[in-house]
Formats: sequence, C-alpha cells, structure tokens
Amino acid sequence: KRPQEDSTKCRPSEAFTPDQDKRRRVANLFVNDGSVVQEVMKLQSVQHLLEPVLEPLIRRVVKEEVEVAFRKHLTNMKRNGGKDVNSTSRSLQLQFLNNLSLPVFTGTRIEAEECSAIKVAIVDSLTGQIVSSGPESSAKVEVVVLEGDFDGDEGDNWTLEEFKNNIVREREGKKPLLAGDAFLTLTRGIGLVGEISFSDNSSWTRSRRFRLGARVVDGSDGTRVREAKTESFIVRDHRGELYKKHHPPSLSDEVWRLEKIGKDGAFHKRLSRENINCVKDFLTMLFIDPPRLRHILGTGMSAKMWEVTVEHARTCVLDKRMHLYCSPGSQQKSGVVFNIVGQVMGLLSECQYNTIDKLSETEKFYH
Repeated sequence: KRPQEDSTKCRPSEAFTPDQDKRRRVANLFVNDGSVVQEVMKLQSVQHLLEPVLEPLIRRVVKEEVEVAFRKHLTNMKRNGGKDVNSTSRSLQLQFLNNLSLPVFTGTRIEAEECSAIKVAIVDSLTGQIVSSGPESSAKVEVVVLEGDFDGDEGDNWTLEEFKNNIVREREGKKPLLAGDAFLTLTRGIGLVGEISFSDNSSWTRSRRFRLGARVVDGSDGTRVREAKTESFIVRDHRGELYKKHHPPSLSDEVWRLEKIGKDGAFHKRLSRENINCVKDFLTMLFIDPPRLRHILGTGMSAKMWEVTVEHARTCVLDKRMHLYCSPGSQQKSGVVFNIVGQVMGLLSECQYNTIDKLSETEKFYH
C-alpha cells in the first residue's frame, strides 16, 4: 500500500501559472502585511490634502523667480545701451584725470590741483588705456553738476537715466548753476575744461555737496560711453574766500592771512599799530626781535596759538636774494649775510663765506 501523499503538496493538475502566482503573492500581502497597505493609504491621503496647498505655492515661487531673472535681464540690456554686448566689443567711459583744487568758491574758476586745467579723457574700461584714435577720440563732451551723494545703484555701474536724474539745475530765479564754457572737444582722447565756475553754493542741495560730471553729447553711432564723475565737494560763497588763509602765505599777503590772526581782530589791530601789516613785516620782526613780536601780540595769544602762527609764517616761500651788512672799515671783506626778512644765513670773513650751521656758538653770539 502506497504511503499517503503529503496533502500540502500540489497535485500536477493544481500547479500555479505565473499570473496566478503573482495574484497569490498580492493576496498574501493584503493578508499578512496589512500595515504596509495602511501606510500607502495614509500617504495617498496626505498627498490629496497637501496638493491643493502646495501647488499654488510652488507656482508662485517659480513665477517670482522667473520675474526676477527677467528684470535682471532687462536691466543689463539698459546698462548696455539697449543691446547685447558681445565679448569682443569695447566698453568705453569718460574719466577725470586729475583731482579738483579745494576749497571751491562761487565765482572763482574751478581748477585742478596745482592750478592746472581739469583734464577729461575717454578710456577703454577693460584695459584702462586712453582711446587716442577712432571717432570716439574726438567726441564732444559736456560738463554738468551732479548731486554730491550720487553713486549709482551698483557703485560706478549706473544707467544713463540714473545719471540724468542726478544732474542739479539752478534754483528758481537764479543764474545757470555752472557759468562759462561747459563744452569741450576731445583731441586724441583727451580734453581740457575751459573757464567754468559756480554761480551758487551747495548748501541748499540734499547732500550739501556737489560733484562734477562729464558726458558725451554727440554719440552718433549709438554706442554708450559711460559718464564720469568727480569726488564730492562743498561749494562756498565767494565772500568766504575773502577771509581764507593762504597755504603757503606770500610775503605780500596781509598779516591776517596767517593762522590765528583774524581780519580786524585784536591781534590784527595790535600788529597794525606797530606797522606790521604784511607777512614780510611779521617775519622780519620774528627774526630780528622775536620777544618784541611776542609782546605785541600780548597774553591773549596762548603759547599754542603763537606756535601755530609762527609755523604758518615760516612756510612762506622766500626769494633767493641775499643782503650783506659790513662793518665800517671792513672793505666788504667781512660781514653778516642775511635774507630778505632779516634771517641770518651766514658770515663773510676775509672773503670766505660760512653758512650759519657751520658757525660756532661763540661766532653766532658775537655776530
């Protein structure tokens, strides 16, 4: 008698096909792994809940980013003159080649340092070289007045519209703010500003300061040349110049041009009573009789003020003329050599000249 077959084994007629086997495994998943199914259903529920909220949010974020990128693209197009600039094209700009001489007063010619003319040039922004050939090298340029706080939205990379919006016009009822010839023509890329001056001070503007700007006015080919601007500065009324000190002073300057001596002030009046009217008079008294000069100014001038005044006077540029004082009977072979303000420079002894720094203390005392 054959042993009874294991009831758990499938009969040949009951073998599963591949499709049936797949369905059987899915059924076992539902029966044996109900927790997995529950998790999937939970995720689907969460997705249905979040989708109405997340979708508009994502759409809005994407839209904002696209708009920002588009605005940046438009701004770059404006800065490039409304057209794309390829890597081989030149980027040109105007530049002031020297600094302004300060302070600046109304009615007085605006100059560069060392009393020179203001220079403007057109340069290649990438190389820094002056453009000395081509149509740009002979461009016509206008000098304008700008707000002192104008810097542009991105430092020196401003738009043409921003530059125009910061040009300062004269106050109502006033003369043109910039008097004189504000136009110049470049020669081989460089031009000199003519006689220009301010007709009004800068105290009424929002920053209380001005800048000078320069722009090309005959860009016929449509290429934008970036404008130039100086550092900001204050413009004072001309009457302020009437009282300003000179650095350095000259021999012919009135004595109140020295530091700590005010025009028509107490020190000025004391010096005038002693016939000390100009800087040369002050220096002469300083070298010949300094205690007397100090006494004339009186105790109202402190030691610190005295030092400042004397130091300023000593910066005066003297001419090179020398004078020789000879004692009677020396036949001009011996004497004292001094400069135009009485400062001893040396001694002449038997036709031999020795500078003051080579003399002994005894020689200095007796002479």
